[in-house]
Amino acid sequence: MAIKIKPLADRVLIEPLAAETKTASGIIIPDNAKEKPQKGKVIAVGNGTKDEKMTVKIGNTVLYGKYSGTELKFEGQDYLIMRESDILAIV
Repeated sequence: MAIKIKPLADRVLIEPLAAETKTASGIIIPDNAKEKPQKGKVIAVGNGTKDEKMTVKIGNTVLYGKYSGTELKFEGQDYLIMRESDILAIV
């Protein structure tokens, strides 16, 4: 999927994965009680800075902090844009 957003410097565009709708025991979680997702797929990556090269690549699944990044909506889809340093791990 080609998106027309190109992050600058060390920023990364992430598509959050869907929040869990059921617990492990099968209880359905209502919308107002769902946790913010902390896992997502990298959609676009900036070029990095002169001091630091980018480690994440397009298509990586990553973990990030619950309140990391800035939420944005583009063409009806929700995304997060954040600095690479806000990413905790590549899964």
